[in-house]
Amino acid sequence: MRQLPLGVQLAVSSRFETFRAGHNLAAIEELCALGRAPGQVPLWLCGAEGTGKTHLLQAAVVRLSERGSAAAYLPLERCAGLGPSLLDGFEQLDAVLLDDLERIAGDPLWEGALFTLHNELQEQGGRLVVAARLPPAALPWQLADLRSRVAASSVHTLKPLPEQDQAEALLARAAARGLEIPAETLSYLLRHAPRDFGALCRLLDRLDDASLATQRRLTVPLAREVLEGP
Repeated sequence: MRQLPLGVQLAVSSRFETFRAGHNLAAIEELCALGRAPGQVPLWLCGAEGTGKTHLLQAAVVRLSERGSAAAYLPLERCAGLGPSLLDGFEQLDAVLLDDLERIAGDPLWEGALFTLHNELQEQGGRLVVAARLPPAALPWQLADLRSRVAASSVHTLKPLPEQDQAEALLARAAARGLEIPAETLSYLLRHAPRDFGALCRLLDRLDDASLATQRRLTVPLAREVLEGP
């Protein structure tokens, strides 16, 4: 896994095993099958916030690393300010996974660097995998050649996790972090937290931090404090 010169860390719970597939099985299968082969088109994940784009990108990096492949994950929302030279050298990797691609669409310098990276990965057998809220055609590309390349992507539009599956998925995510959510706390969270699985996952992160800081279990009072806190 390529280390970046900034504090980008993969979430402990971002594994395929902790992602409830729902209607997104085809996307997971293609991500699990990532491997070297010349001429591969980009793999494009799109969908609203909370549909699991970041989770799946990070899970793919972990799976590739476990297989001995070299991969890099880059969240552009956080990293775009460092400039397009950040992509230099990535063409040597087996896969480059870019999150928040809408962040650089419309920027000529970034688009030029992305176009070069895509072409070099295609030649050398690597794969470009990206995530954005919108499909390729809906982004404001300035570089016509890049627009045509991403238009050929293998596109998967992720669907939100149905509410009836959220409890089990949240328990699995907690277990992957070594957390136990008592039944009464889970019931409280599902009644009072936003019914958006992405928001539930972010809330779980806050609960984990609060539990560690206070050395308390994930009780209803702790959950209430976190929900009502700043």
